[in-house]
Amino acid sequence: MQDKEYIVALNMVAGLGSLQIKRLLEVFSDPAKIFRAPAFELKKAAGISEKHCFAIRRVITSKELKKELTVIEKEKIGLLVVEDEEYPLNLKKIYDPPPLLYVKGSIIKSDAVAIAVVGSRKSSAYGRQITERLSSDLARYRISVVSGLARGIDTASHKGALKAGGRTIGVLGSGLARMYPPENLSLCEEIAAGGAVISELPLFAPPYPQNFPKRNRIISGLSIGVVVVEARKRSGSLITADCALEQGREVFAIPGNAGYLNSEGTNHLIRQGAALVENAEDIVNEFKPLLKGYLDCFAQEETALGEANRLSAG
Repeated sequence: MQDKEYIVALNMVAGLGSLQIKRLLEVFSDPAKIFRAPAFELKKAAGISEKHCFAIRRVITSKELKKELTVIEKEKIGLLVVEDEEYPLNLKKIYDPPPLLYVKGSIIKSDAVAIAVVGSRKSSAYGRQITERLSSDLARYRISVVSGLARGIDTASHKGALKAGGRTIGVLGSGLARMYPPENLSLCEEIAAGGAVISELPLFAPPYPQNFPKRNRIISGLSIGVVVVEARKRSGSLITADCALEQGREVFAIPGNAGYLNSEGTNHLIRQGAALVENAEDIVNEFKPLLKGYLDCFAQEETALGEANRLSAG
């Protein structure tokens, strides 16, 4: 087995957190050694329980792991670990980056210039319309749009970016082989064709409720800023905003009508200091120096790559 396959096995151990996996990988420089180590060494290295020690021993010879690796190869699922050059630059910098990302599609360097656009699943027609327009405009500025592939605002975010021919990244709260919601399967395929759909969860992981707060830290972690379009006062979108603040990212909110439930969360964010935005230009102006530096760099890389390809073809 290759190193990444051992990390896939670790990632399949239920209840083993990202920080515990990180610690095990730090202590045992060779991932294969983790599966040969006695329980007392595993406990000492990462403070894990006897139950987890047993699960680590079991998973390496399990049918589930064999199936996982077979599907990864068959479906050409990408695997990224933190040490990989392709691992998202922004995500590397958060407190608890996922030790493993499953990727359908591709992550490219320019995805470092990404804005997350999130909001309510039970969105209004107006909310979806403004989201689609905002995401389309961000994409025209060559900004990647990140969201959670959920119903409502998330779906509108991805569709807006795709409509403008831009890049978008969908982050799942389930495994890549358990698309949720199922009606977004075709959208998932469309996103992967020109962007990426990613998950830190094993391929067949169900969309359990506890997965989504963890998923939200990835959405904000991939981005330089988070825009909340519509949200109730207690919602996953506000969790994403909280994650963004903890990660040192900017938070923006679209103001909503007073008395409307889906405006409670966004108006609350604005009162707490989130930047009020009405269009993509408001966001771009906030990041103008940073964006110029990034995009100039990527333009130079693209020119150099194009020239190298031309010379090799000649």
